[in-house]
Amino acid sequence: MKTIYVNSISFNRSLVDGPGVRTVIFLQGCDLHCKGCQNPSTWDIAAGEALTTAELANLLKTNVANRKITISGGEPLMQTDAVIELLDQLQGFDVALYTGHECADVPQAILDRVRYIKTGNFQLDKKTTTTPYVGSTNQEFRRIK
Repeated sequence: MKTIYVNSISFNRSLVDGPGVRTVIFLQGCDLHCKGCQNPSTWDIAAGEALTTAELANLLKTNVANRKITISGGEPLMQTDAVIELLDQLQGFDVALYTGHECADVPQAILDRVRYIKTGNFQLDKKTTTTPYVGSTNQEFRRIK
């Protein structure tokens, strides 16, 4: 089992991180450091809680009754192998993944395992509070499957 670094988990509380009421897993570690980032506490990967992917999967299976989650950050692609391993353990979950990278940078193995993806780095000068599921208008939220 791989180690995955987690900043925090917001259980069954979000209406703005993908369709429906979602649990949001904020992964630790970010290499983008967008100006105006809402989660700068996630930047240093060493500051996160280290769990095995099995521990995190079991926590989610036990506490997410509706099986809707969003994996955010930080930057999930900093932990690509652990994210893929986690997703393999969450069969039947409706998963959205938020990345600051472009879709072309997301490994196919992740795209094959998620339902939705938000791509694009946050740009403070393009901040929006009216476009669903994104923080700035340059970002794109789309259904994968």
